[in-house]
Amino acid sequence: MTEHNIAIVGLGRVGTVFLQRMLARREEGVNIVRVAQLSKTDGLKMAEEAGLPTGTIDDIVAEGSGVDVIFDLTGSPDVRQQLREKLAAAGNRHTVIAPESIARLMWTLMETGEDLPEVHAAGGY
Repeated sequence: MTEHNIAIVGLGRVGTVFLQRMLARREEGVNIVRVAQLSKTDGLKMAEEAGLPTGTIDDIVAEGSGVDVIFDLTGSPDVRQQLREKLAAAGNRHTVIAPESIARLMWTLMETGEDLPEVHAAGGY
């Protein structure tokens, strides 16, 4: 089975629901390397209870090629730009940043019967 090493930035309403689904997929090769959330949220609490490493964007970038995909679920173009700049400065050409649109596509393909919350405006990549 292929392992998919992911990180999640933003554990608000969207990120919490997404994290919950990814935790349920761990036996299917989803390995959550680290999550980042600045404020205390239900998602951060869920991550801590699941024993996931928590931290900052810098901590995620420091994981290097140990992270295949970073799901940026903050809805903030500034955070996405910060991620791009930090990955480039670290010389990381392996890790891909997946915006909310990719998370929504994955969600649809998982046939959950429910939608991810519509909280953020479409931010693009």
